[in-house]
Formats: sequence, C-alpha cells, structure tokens
Amino acid sequence: MAVKEIVKRCEALFEDLHFKTVRDWKAAQPGRKAIGYMPIYVPREIIHAAGMLPVGIFGGGDQIEVIQGDAYYQSYICRIPRSTIELGVTGRIDCLDGMLFPSICDVIRNLSGMWQIMFKDKYVRYFDVPQNYMDNVGGEYYVHEMQILRDDLAKLAGREVTDDDLRASIQLYNENRKAMRDLYDYRAEKPWQAPTSEVYLVTRAGMVLPPEEHTQLVRDYIAATDAEPRAKRDNARVVLTGSFCEQPPLGLIKSIEMAGCYIVDDDFHLVTRWNLDDVVVDGDPLWNLAKSFLHRSADTSSKYSMRREDKGKFLLESVRKYGAEGVVFAAASFCDPALLERPMLLEILKKHGIPSTAFKFAENTGQMAPIREQAGTFADSIKLWSAA
Repeated sequence: MAVKEIVKRCEALFEDLHFKTVRDWKAAQPGRKAIGYMPIYVPREIIHAAGMLPVGIFGGGDQIEVIQGDAYYQSYICRIPRSTIELGVTGRIDCLDGMLFPSICDVIRNLSGMWQIMFKDKYVRYFDVPQNYMDNVGGEYYVHEMQILRDDLAKLAGREVTDDDLRASIQLYNENRKAMRDLYDYRAEKPWQAPTSEVYLVTRAGMVLPPEEHTQLVRDYIAATDAEPRAKRDNARVVLTGSFCEQPPLGLIKSIEMAGCYIVDDDFHLVTRWNLDDVVVDGDPLWNLAKSFLHRSADTSSKYSMRREDKGKFLLESVRKYGAEGVVFAAASFCDPALLERPMLLEILKKHGIPSTAFKFAENTGQMAPIREQAGTFADSIKLWSAA
C-alpha cells in the first residue's frame, strides 16, 4: 500500500468524531463492548483481555464547535474537558459502554465525577496511579486498582478475565509498543521520510483500532514511506514536549515542520509508548504491569517525581538519544501540570546549553502564523549559532 493511501486512511479515522470504526467493530459481533479512556495512560491490556475495544478519547480537536460543553467549565480551564463533554452530550460517543479517566490533573478528576452524573447508564471510573514507586507500597496499591478494574470489566463482559487472557493481551501490546518504538526510531533517523504530521496520524489511528490491526498499520507505513524517497532539508532537529494531554491541531504540527523543524521526538499519545519496553509476559500479569509502570515508564508533568534531581532527566535523555538540537515546549493553555513544570525544565536545559522556545495552544487554535514565525526563528537561530 502506498504512503498516501495509508495516511489518507489514518486521516479519515482522525476526522471521524462519530467513531464509525468503533461502531462497525461492535456491530460485527453482537455483544461486543468498547471502553473509552482519556489521554496519558491506562492499562489497555485489561480492557482488551475482557474482550473489549479500548478507545482513546482526545477531545474534539478543531473539528467541533463547543456549545453545550462550555456550560460545564470555567473559561480559564483547558479546552479538552469541554470538547469531551460536547462529544458526550451530542451522542458522538454513545457507542462507548464506559469511560476511564486516568490521573492527569484535577480537571480530569472532576470530569470523571461529572460523567458519572451525566451518563448513569455507563461504566465510569477514575483510574488513579501510585505516587510511590516502591513495590511494597505503590506496587501493592496499583495492583489493587487494576484488580478492581479487572473485576468491574469482567462483570460488564459477563465472563471472567483470566491470567491467560491478560498475558495474551500483554503480548499483543508488546508487539504494538515494539512497532511504535521502531516508528519513532525510524523518524529520528530519517525525519524527512516520516514527517511528524504523518507519524501523528498513524499513531492516532491506534486510538480506535484493535492493537494487532494498528501494529500492522505501523509496519506498513514504515515500509511504504521507506520505499518512496523524499527530499531531505537542512532543518533543525527538535524535541516537542508538553502536549501529553490536550493535543495540538494537526495544522500546528504542520506549521512547525514548515517553519524548518524536524520533530524527532514528542509526547503525543503517550498511552502507546508509556511503557518504555516490553512488559514481562510470564508470571502474575497485574504485577508485571505494575512493575513496568513503576520502573520502566515515561516521565511527564502529570507523573509524580519522588526526587527533584530526577526532574528533566527523561527530557535530556530524549534530546541525547534522538540527536535533537533544541526543545520546543508546546503546552495547552491553562494546562497546570505542563505550565508549572516548564520553568524547571527550561532551567535544566539552560544549564546543559540546550536551546529552547515555548508557546501555548488550544486544540482549536486557528492562529498558526505567529507559531510558525516563532518556530522558524528558533530553527534559524539553531542553525546560525551551531554554524558559528
């Protein structure tokens, strides 16, 4: 399959705010159920092991006009909860049988309570995560939380979710994580072959497709784009960070690329790359998931750091690993976790002599010109100073 065909399919999935793919998946076998989840991370393996489809809900983007959703939140709150409510009250996601709200911030915590009140016929759970990373403390707590989710989904499915079910699902998601690592490594090696505006869409497709289908899609994209040589430009290599929850408009990503930046790493759709390597398959599956979260997961603004000296290590490692020349902080307006952490990260980057620039966005922002100019100036300064 040609690159254009793959990207076109992914773009159609991205633009479908009525989730036809999910509805078709459910209709193909009566009795199937789908569980939605908000950004960052939830253990999708448990949903999959229950025979259900995990569905990523990342707000309405710039394709939806928020009317009713604005009545539920103050104007100084980020846009993603308002557009998510709009998706709910307008029936766009009525194909979902439940919603999980992971521990991101107070806004999402409150949204989970509102969802319970608004959609009483749906399964709703606020999925908290440990803030202590010792196995006998945070590990015990996290296993307990996952067991509750496992039991709840088993009741919803009308059948037991066995350890073998979980192991099989962990293996499928290990394969998906491996494909995602390969995709990100390929982009870092040849960013002109795999522009982030395409990689974003390919990754986003995994929010609505079964894991095995998405894994094959990623593999197909890597093979297809590598077979079609593209022009290489002298762009600045940058890491984009701060967009782990509310997602930037696709036009914003394109604007940064058009300004002369190759995005070689990012924190989009972290649920696909939260576990940094394979989760152990053999043994107790819940403990394996817990230990992967505790010891081998990505660091973000919404993840508690027990030691201040660890702050920024993950970002520095990303810059080093992918050969980045600078960092772009792209945070959603009113995103407390990202905006509170940013000054600390800027200080660390300055200490290590890594140039950076920062701006804020909303998922429906339409002012791309200033962002493109800022990104272009940043890219030019990197090239000028590195040449000097």
